Amino acid sequence: MSFAQRLSEIRTGFERPFWVANISEIFERLSYYAAFASLARYLHEGLELPVASATTLAGLFGGAVWFLAIFGGTVADRMGFRRALSLAYFILSVAYFLMGSLGAHWMAGVRHAVPIVPLAAIVLLLPAFGIALVKPCVVGTTARASKENVRSIGYSIYYTMVNIGSTAGPYVASTVRKHMAVNNVFIVAAISVLVMFFGVLVFFKEPRRENVQQAASMAEVAHNFKMVIANWRFMLFLVIFSGYWIVFWQQYIILPIYIHDYVSATSDTELTLMADPLTVISLTMVFSLLTQKIRALTAVILGTLISSLGWIAVILIPAGALFFHVGSSEIWGGAVIALIVLAIGEITQQPRYYEYISRLAPAGQQGTYMGFAFLPIGIGSLAAGPIAGYLLKHFGEETHRPALIWVGVVAIGLLTTALLWIYDRLTPKTEPAP
Repeated sequence: MSFAQRLSEIRTGFERPFWVANISEIFERLSYYAAFASLARYLHEGLELPVASATTLAGLFGGAVWFLAIFGGTVADRMGFRRALSLAYFILSVAYFLMGSLGAHWMAGVRHAVPIVPLAAIVLLLPAFGIALVKPCVVGTTARASKENVRSIGYSIYYTMVNIGSTAGPYVASTVRKHMAVNNVFIVAAISVLVMFFGVLVFFKEPRRENVQQAASMAEVAHNFKMVIANWRFMLFLVIFSGYWIVFWQQYIILPIYIHDYVSATSDTELTLMADPLTVISLTMVFSLLTQKIRALTAVILGTLISSLGWIAVILIPAGALFFHVGSSEIWGGAVIALIVLAIGEITQQPRYYEYISRLAPAGQQGTYMGFAFLPIGIGSLAAGPIAGYLLKHFGEETHRPALIWVGVVAIGLLTTALLWIYDRLTPKTEPAP
């Protein structure tokens, strides 16, 4: 097929809802990662919360969505994608606005009535309800609004939109922080998803439902949950693999506070976080080809090891060394190197992780099991917050040996790698040798 034919196929193969949903995904991810890039420092410096409280709340923000996603698909199917998607963006716009308003004068009465930590926890949980609806709506629309011959391209477009948004988010946060107070990052995030709310109402039409099975009820989802929990081998793997995400999420929880407090107070922490998604965009195809002949679980173990070792760069490169400038922004090279290696580990394991999950699933239950594949992301984020708080407080504030913070993070990653290796050795193989 010629390039012109392929282009024509793409132009005619997708219905309008596909483009509306996937373009909206850029802005949803932009808002999420802009907020996440600034959140830990906003809570610690802007709201003056103790470091343990700030990191725990940041972990809550990153983790809650992955638990609600189990039920988000069922709710979206029953509501219809147009209603669910518009509701999701409305919830997100309100949630991000409230996040940016936690320290506002008009919230003073609420802060006097409710202590700031539980108040912040409630507000930080709100985005999870919106994001849990967005994901199944966009992925479901991609399936329904794509012709069969271009559906695989449709999912590639979706993945590209996600990465564009996750790259743009820290950049937007950096730009806003330079010119305005940090709380305005969340206001900009709110405006971004509010525009998508109106965009969905005006341009999005419910995609066709031909040959689509009736949505599962909440009772059926609960039954499936019990069925998965009963598979001890699968649950053991998920719990062990959560260690990977404890290590991964520290780029948003520990790293911004560490750079500001122990490396350089003038360093642009938001712009630094672009190193991970830019690496993912640039190298995913390369590493997919390099690892395609490796067993899936072997690739998962290797990726976990690589990501864990990446944080050694933060330990070895002195705080006063390897700075460079991007425009007017100061960037610490130690963090950039660590994030590039972290991303290489991510793209080594992530595609193969889902392949391995599909092999663990009993016949006819792949869909249910794939829904639970996101649990380690949530467990890892929820655990990463308190762990980050302890490491920052003990090694940073109490013993004044901040480099040991990263020794602790690397140790968690190496322990996870070792446990995955032992799991691989002691459990029956589910995939053919390469």
